[in-house]
Amino acid sequence: MSQNTFPKGFLWGGATAANQIEGGFDLGGKGLSSADMIPYIPKEERTGDHTSDLTSQQIEEALNGTSTRHFPKRGGIDFYHHYKEDIALFAEMGFKAFRMSISWPRIFPKGDEQQPNEEGLAFYDNVFDELRKYGIEPVVSLSHYEMPIHLIEEYGGWTNRKLVGFFEHYAKTVFARYKDKVTYWMTFNEINCITLSPYNGGGIVSDRYDHVDQASYQGLHHQFVASALAVKAGHEINPQSKIGCMLALMESYAETCNPDDVLKTLKEEQLNMFFTDVQVRGYYPSYIQRFFDEQNIKIDMEPGDTDILKNHTVDYLSFSYYMTFVTSASPHGEKAPGNLFAGIKNPYLESSEWGWQIDPVGLRIALNKLYDRYQVPLFIVENGLGAIDKVPEDGLIEDDYRIDYLRKHIEQMKEAIKDGVDLMGYTAWGPIDLISVSTSEMQKRYGFIYVDQDNEGNGTLARSKKKSFHWYQKVIETNGEVL
Repeated sequence: MSQNTFPKGFLWGGATAANQIEGGFDLGGKGLSSADMIPYIPKEERTGDHTSDLTSQQIEEALNGTSTRHFPKRGGIDFYHHYKEDIALFAEMGFKAFRMSISWPRIFPKGDEQQPNEEGLAFYDNVFDELRKYGIEPVVSLSHYEMPIHLIEEYGGWTNRKLVGFFEHYAKTVFARYKDKVTYWMTFNEINCITLSPYNGGGIVSDRYDHVDQASYQGLHHQFVASALAVKAGHEINPQSKIGCMLALMESYAETCNPDDVLKTLKEEQLNMFFTDVQVRGYYPSYIQRFFDEQNIKIDMEPGDTDILKNHTVDYLSFSYYMTFVTSASPHGEKAPGNLFAGIKNPYLESSEWGWQIDPVGLRIALNKLYDRYQVPLFIVENGLGAIDKVPEDGLIEDDYRIDYLRKHIEQMKEAIKDGVDLMGYTAWGPIDLISVSTSEMQKRYGFIYVDQDNEGNGTLARSKKKSFHWYQKVIETNGEVL
């Protein structure tokens, strides 16, 4: 029987990350995190599309207080104090699910302790209880671009095998604590980004390594093992739990039918699917070895690693989708930026204010290809439009551009379900305005809910509903039938 509409129990909601919303960086016994070191750099001073990969000097200045920069992720949008108000607004929209992350250094301030921070555990108890009060399922990432800074400075981040044990201990701690409150978990957010943004993804400070790719892929292997061990522990502690992986999806089109372009696109796709091949299928695919050989990368594995990966694969595959790219074998053409990626501009697509290309049909293509490849439930856990919202005198932001973007993507999700794809949910990125991961700015807004705060952290933090709030409310109420 083909499914012609969104299934009953579809997980409609929104997605966030602790380091982008939570704040309270020095409250409740929380330790400093990698994200607390990332400054806001005005656009005119940036040398690249994103500023989240730090140098040793930047970290030193952030730690010793000599930096003159503003650190937006330390304050977020103060979800730490506003969570009841925010969750009430999510409930008013009708959320079935809320994707969030736990801040590792709020549970283990340094990351290598044996005993967790009870005040941190209690905070998430309160958040989960508040979600449950409204019947909202928490979808919880264990690691979303954040780790204790101590693990970076003392151990070298994920390049060090010891982090596997530290992460496993952290995972077991929260699985046991919240086994009656959380069913849906994810291990590492956008796990492929460790190779593109080593500091963000793996606590790897690039200027400390002669061969950054070697360090990144070694760190990635440690994350693969840690993720599999977390899946093992989660299933043992609560057999009902569902634990997924998470990929930043890079769907790319060959620029022409030139076989060289098609081959290059295939290779790009393999490099994107490599991460989920390991976590869903349970082994390193054969094609990756040639890439390692050509890049002079050698993965150091311990005995038993292959069995761990094989025996503890994920229950579902979640991913972020914002844009598509065009690939050519010959470097040329106007570039189109992305969240942490860039490619050739596609002349058939429109672009956002940040130059990200808008491709709803690409989402249907990606869903079909992923489901054909893996045959496991899929979960879109990030998708949205970053834009500058202008606040009119009456206060109601008319964000029809956001509604249009989301409507077109949801329409293509429905088409993919008709195609036979098993899609379990959709959590739009940034249901409430938050700090940008790539640039630490506030003006690139995604939310259905406006937060009164600027790039420098000024503002009242007052929350207000945008036009899209009421639109998404109707989408959820009708299970995607009224768009």
